[in-house]
Amino acid sequence: MRTKTGIITSNKMQNTLVVTVHSYKQHPKYKKRYRISKKFYAHCDDSSKYNIGDEVTIAEATPMSKTKRWKVTA
Repeated sequence: MRTKTGIITSNKMQNTLVVTVHSYKQHPKYKKRYRISKKFYAHCDDSSKYNIGDEVTIAEATPMSKTKRWKVTA
């Protein structure tokens, strides 16, 4: 099961958090590293206990909706 660590960018939906995960890639020719970011929709039982800016760990889960395929673990 894959896990990712990211920062919460939105907690306005019911039982759903938007988590932004940053990672680094290297340019194939110039070898410069640059940061990319991707948003993941994660399920949580109580989204009111998480605030924007908190760091959380998300794990793969069975699809719960069209875009929600992750679950908050910590």
